[in-house]
Amino acid sequence: MKRLLLIAPLAPNSLMGGDFFFRLPGLGLLKVAALTPSGWQVRIVDEKTEPLDLNQEADLVGITGMTPTANRAYEIADHFRRRGTPVVMGGMHASQLPEEALRHCDSVVIAEAEGLWPRLLADFERNVLQPIYRHEDGLPPLEHQPPPDWELYRGKRYLPVHFVETTRGCPIGCEFCSVTNAFGGRYRNRPQDEVLAELRGLRRFDGLLTLKNCVFFVDDNIIANRAYAREFLSRIADLDLKWFGQASVNIASDDELLKLCQQSGCTGLFLGFETLSPDTLRSIGKRVNQPQHYLDVVQKIHDHGIGIDGSFVFGFDTDDTGVFDRTLEFVMRAKLDIAYFSILTPYPGTRLHQRLRQEGRLLTRDWSFYDGSRVVYRPKHFTPDQLLEGYYRVLKEFYRVPSIFGRLWGTQAYKNFFYPMNFGFRHSVNKLWRAYQHGEMEIAPAPAAGN
Repeated sequence: MKRLLLIAPLAPNSLMGGDFFFRLPGLGLLKVAALTPSGWQVRIVDEKTEPLDLNQEADLVGITGMTPTANRAYEIADHFRRRGTPVVMGGMHASQLPEEALRHCDSVVIAEAEGLWPRLLADFERNVLQPIYRHEDGLPPLEHQPPPDWELYRGKRYLPVHFVETTRGCPIGCEFCSVTNAFGGRYRNRPQDEVLAELRGLRRFDGLLTLKNCVFFVDDNIIANRAYAREFLSRIADLDLKWFGQASVNIASDDELLKLCQQSGCTGLFLGFETLSPDTLRSIGKRVNQPQHYLDVVQKIHDHGIGIDGSFVFGFDTDDTGVFDRTLEFVMRAKLDIAYFSILTPYPGTRLHQRLRQEGRLLTRDWSFYDGSRVVYRPKHFTPDQLLEGYYRVLKEFYRVPSIFGRLWGTQAYKNFFYPMNFGFRHSVNKLWRAYQHGEMEIAPAPAAGN
């Protein structure tokens, strides 16, 4: 039996990296494992939860990764190839820069593994492995895909949550986002019967204070197809789930959907507010957001007992130095249950990366800096140091203990979920803050050659 080693490398210094309090399980490698024929023995190593033994034996190594983990991924790949072990790479970064990745690996899977991975393994066994595997006739259908085997993750110290996918793709195409480029500009839905079978097959978690049936729907917009969402939420209402998902802010305009979310066990929704500036939203192509209605959006969702994780980005060309105080004032006034703040980051494959490169504003191609917590380009209306200082100040203020209690006090959101989440983020933010104070989260060191 051949041995397949699948690896998720670590980005050690970012907010979501090595010191991140929450150990969340990734779905990508589980899907690759599910697509692997039965003649292979599969092991998954996620450096967030366990050390990687670089001397272990494998017939083939597969490495996934986002941009901030690319350097570590290449380091691991180089090591195994020096030992004579073939390496395949996939994930968002390698899919956008396959020629770069091929300097460190034998083959790259571009975009989605469905329809490609079994063919790659067959080629490997026949010693005809190709350098590039891509979908030539459009992205694959989502029907009849094998479910992930969560037993591969047992004992890995992850938080007790299952990740489940119902749709892929996004037609909005924000300038700074790579989702549309990676997963297509239209929403593709999985058959609901298959999703429900997967949900019913999940093993409940143990533990006195543990949410026994906690699910995170990884879709970029759980309500993208409203007819699909209405039927799906109605059908999962009797599964006793506590679920968290991502949605667009216009969910607040649909009372029926909000009620269905509430009845089906929705604990919280991740909303991409991005900014309070209408000019910025127009410039990045996210016209669905209307900042003048944000407070009403929050209130409407809170009225249904659903918490909100709001996402905000600092450093747009329309931002000025007042953006930090304005954003902080809003998130406190709105009593957001949790918030994720990031520095604008021009990831490869985005229109933002292309534009800033053409304008000569990129500071580095050292991908370890592309983690959303450091500055890798020249902002337009303030200095990189001002952007970095403002970002860390907002992070620190939002996760102060009085802020946590002030925001959560009196809301109807599920407290047993959001209090631990806030204090978990506070733990990670404090570590990041100390690193910033010691100069470890510096500006990118030098302009990239050729920018």
